[in-house]
Amino acid sequence: MACATALAPIVAEEDGGAKTRLRCPACGWTHWNNPTPVLAAVIELVDRDGQILLARNAAWPGKFFGLITGFMEAGETPEDGIRREVAEETSLTVDSLDLIGVYEFLRMNQVIIAYHAAARGEIVLSPELVDYRLFAPERVRCWPAGTGRAMADWLRSRGVEPQWMELPPGKRATEVDTE
Repeated sequence: MACATALAPIVAEEDGGAKTRLRCPACGWTHWNNPTPVLAAVIELVDRDGQILLARNAAWPGKFFGLITGFMEAGETPEDGIRREVAEETSLTVDSLDLIGVYEFLRMNQVIIAYHAAARGEIVLSPELVDYRLFAPERVRCWPAGTGRAMADWLRSRGVEPQWMELPPGKRATEVDTE
């Protein structure tokens, strides 16, 4: 790998302790590799008896249904970002937002900021999503990853004890069929 500025080879160097970072010795540029903030929404449909919307991403190999997620854009707050993501991916209007929590997703080097979104409107999916399902909160099965833990925390806040999916060994939630 070469530095885009100095065109010199990038090397791994100690960074004041046990950490090493990729750095250009010619110009000093450092690749910090900090986690990316990702926004997620537990969408409660206030105009459909409080059902929860879970969606299936076109890129997922299995038929898994999960939370609406997306990347935060430069210049927007997390709240503005999740409102935008919900509108872009489902065409729903968010009435209110409440922070559920912040969760690590180490495998993808991400930090998930999860919200409960009370929303309404006609559901029209973006091309990024291929299907959706509506669930009564007590019928949702949580998955053992960042957004699944956010769902479980939200369910507990509503007095519902979460039910957990059992994943086959070596499989991720997005690789299994949950229909």
